[in-house]
Amino acid sequence: MQDRQDKQAIEHWWRTSIIDMSPGRISFRGKPIEELIGTVSFPQMIWFMVIGEMPSEGQAKLLEAALVSAVDHGPQAPSIAASRMAATCGLGLNNVMATSLNMLGDVHGGAGEQCAELYYWVSEHIENGKTREDAVNLGLARWREERGKIVSGFGHRFHKPVDPRAPRLMALVRSAAKDGFVTGQFADIGETIQDQLARDRGGRPLAMNIDGATAVIFCELGFPPPLARGVFCLSRSVGILAHAWEQMQQGGRNKGPMPPKFLPEYQPEE
Repeated sequence: MQDRQDKQAIEHWWRTSIIDMSPGRISFRGKPIEELIGTVSFPQMIWFMVIGEMPSEGQAKLLEAALVSAVDHGPQAPSIAASRMAATCGLGLNNVMATSLNMLGDVHGGAGEQCAELYYWVSEHIENGKTREDAVNLGLARWREERGKIVSGFGHRFHKPVDPRAPRLMALVRSAAKDGFVTGQFADIGETIQDQLARDRGGRPLAMNIDGATAVIFCELGFPPPLARGVFCLSRSVGILAHAWEQMQQGGRNKGPMPPKFLPEYQPEE
């Protein structure tokens, strides 16, 4: 009796609907792995594993577009810089990637999640009968009260007045909406926020950046905001891997953020 109870306690310690695995058998969400290999794309598999159902072709293409768009932004991005520095410290690729991915926090890597929250706030106001313009103003007022003047998903320190990734992503969303794969509601919300932010700046244009555009996609696909950051991490891991591997081929040892002849400014305490 006790042995049976112990066995049940062990079996129930972890519970998952994601995978059913036993010797000689692997099944993901009820589908044998051998039926998925060669028939399902990687974006489809991501969706299937995380969401629990297979996406439509149009949904999978939008997810793939978001994944492709955010793979890299050069060594000036902290996560990419970290990958190259870590590679010169003698770490293996897995350690390099872990080091870099752990830098994707609220400021670098979290803007898509935050922007998705804003979009959903606006959507709730629209569902409660507000016009889109009024809902946007209410959403922005809440944002500024809770998080300050910088609105995640809009503006870019390099790409002014247009982030080249955003228009292409938005065009794909509009095409998917035309084909009935998504509603296009969040594309409208994102562009209305962009217009309102420009008006707030006296008419000066402000870019919708990669986070604002991918947040549109994630909301159109029905993803909860935290998944926006998770999917961004999957995407950026590709750039992290590429830069780490390139740095390993180039060589170099113990490279810091600047050449050795340049030293940080010393400021004595007053």
